[in-house]
This record gives sequence, C-alpha cells and structure tokens, in this order.
Amino acid sequence: MKEEKITRYARLLHQLDLTAIEIREDGETVRLERDGGKGTEIPKIGNEEKNVTREIEKQEEDILFRSPIVGVFYQSSREDMEPFVTAGSKVRKGDTLCLIEAMKLLNEIRADEDCTILEVLAKNGEVVEYGTPLFRTGRG
Repeated sequence: MKEEKITRYARLLHQLDLTAIEIREDGETVRLERDGGKGTEIPKIGNEEKNVTREIEKQEEDILFRSPIVGVFYQSSREDMEPFVTAGSKVRKGDTLCLIEAMKLLNEIRADEDCTILEVLAKNGEVVEYGTPLFRTGRG
C-alpha cells in the first residue's frame, strides 16, 4: 500500500477521533492505532516499520486545512447568510468553518485547533474531493 494512502487513513483516524483502524486492500492489511494522541503508529508495511504523525502541509508558517470528505463545499448554511469564516477570521477549536454536503447530508466541518483563516481556497458550491485544500490558516 502506498504511503500516500496510509497518510490519508491516518488523517481519517485523527479526524474521526478513532483509536484504531484496520485496512485490507489489494491483499495487504495495515492496522493504524493512535499513540495517546501523539501520532499514529503503523506496525508493519511489507518488511519495514514506519511511524506516521499528523501530516500538516506547511507553506512557511501557513497550514492548509483539507477536506475530510468528498462533497459540495458551502461557506454558509444558506445563500443569503454570511460565510462561517472569511480571510482574517480568528477561529477556536470546534468552530464551524464550512459545510460539506455528502449523500444529501450537510456535514459541519470544524476547526481542529485555534487558528486564523488567511485565505478561503474553495469556491462556494464547488465539489471537493477528499484532501482538497479548503483554507490556508495560520497559528493562533
């Protein structure tokens, strides 16, 4: 299994706040377990052992907040309402950043840490894939 896929599963493990997940794909089995919130350990992949910690793509001190699911991106709950966040918004852990409609369900996407929104990268009403950058954020 490619490291890119394993990294995606590790993010999913973190985002869904699971303690473990086991994936069987193409004749291979990989089990991911959280290590007390410090990272995700992957016991065996082929003949090598690897540790994968939460991967955050950095551009200098900026962080890309990526879509955790596939669906339609919405900046607010209705067209006539203000967006949940805009460039310059300061958000706290747990604040709603956007909605993503998947299978006719609106999923609130929440901040996983305190941050400042530097840029909204997705367009309202656009279909986003898993891992699509939605926001560029900065710490605090």
